[in-house]
Amino acid sequence: MGADLVAIYGTSVTLGILGRKTDDGNTQFINGIPGVFWYVADPFGTGIAESFEGSGRPHIAGTFNRVPEEVNIRTIRSIKPSFQHLGILYNGNERNSLIKVEEHRALSQEMGYELTAIELDPGNTGAPNPALIPVRMKELSEADVDFIYLGSSSYLRIHADAFTNAAVENGLPVLSPYEEMIRENQALVSIAARAYDVGRVAAEQVLKILRDGDTPGDLPIARVTDFAYVVNMEVARKLGIFPSVEILQVAETIK
Repeated sequence: MGADLVAIYGTSVTLGILGRKTDDGNTQFINGIPGVFWYVADPFGTGIAESFEGSGRPHIAGTFNRVPEEVNIRTIRSIKPSFQHLGILYNGNERNSLIKVEEHRALSQEMGYELTAIELDPGNTGAPNPALIPVRMKELSEADVDFIYLGSSSYLRIHADAFTNAAVENGLPVLSPYEEMIRENQALVSIAARAYDVGRVAAEQVLKILRDGDTPGDLPIARVTDFAYVVNMEVARKLGIFPSVEILQVAETIK
């Protein structure tokens, strides 16, 4: 390849290029040069890295940028105090998507809410059929969910228009970990790290390796610690669901 380092964006791409820890030494993946991953929802559950203390892989470093899922549920409750039922549409072909469903199955017991998770295109081992997005969203609506959470899915991020439009058509608010879905689509709210901050933290990892000569595997997984609320007020008006004053005082609002 001739590169001194490879920076990889997203879970699916990272798995395709770096593989899991158990893939080290497999020539199908990059082994001979450093790799830095970023925008990976759960590097530990996917097996990309070992722990926050380090990847456990000599040539791999990375970042972590997600807020705790408890914060997302508390945000939903502050927006809709009557919230009792969370809906998740997930892509069964994305490990990160499955991990978020599993996490909320456990969290729903701890925090006392009902969870309905519907797989987008079960049995299809390839790319899901996007025409199923409005169909599945209607199923979530018919299950009487109060709020939709887009846990983690590169596929649904690509099809953000179809996903958020279908939610609004069914009167359902969406909390997304991707702030562009609030700015560019029809998700209601996001609490997430700014893209600039995620990129900056990843760049610091790159500099430690290329400039300072650090071994990637010796670096802790770098965490983004600053998060911001973004609210789409046009969607709030369409749905008649408005974030609390406490959120609006600190949020960036898209009108």
